[in-house]
Amino acid sequence: MLFASEFNQDPFNDQIDKLDAASQEKATPYVRSLISIYNESKEEFDKVIIQKLENWDLNRVAIIDKVILRLAIAEIFHFEEIPPEVSINEAIELAKKYSTAGSGKFINGILDAIYRNTKKNRSKNNKEGISAD
Repeated sequence: MLFASEFNQDPFNDQIDKLDAASQEKATPYVRSLISIYNESKEEFDKVIIQKLENWDLNRVAIIDKVILRLAIAEIFHFEEIPPEVSINEAIELAKKYSTAGSGKFINGILDAIYRNTKKNRSKNNKEGISAD
């Protein structure tokens, strides 16, 4: 659904309303919250990703990889009950299943760099929000 939203600008709730009943049931409160954070923070997440891309432009990153990265970043920064390592591993598995052969390693490298930086900033009690410096 998030992949499709890259091409379809209908609001998330309108997209859910168009789904069949079985698919609508999968839109649990957790999913709705994750998607809401994803949509509200997409540009901010992209800035974090860009800071970790080396000699690469965000426009060249596969759309599915961007979606997977944003989802994982949303979980890492907004769902403290989910260990970041779990979010990273899930993102890697999604990339292996739905993207290219090298996407798992790519996703792992970007998310690991973001997580290491976040962990370092948290240990310094950095209260400025998301930072991938």
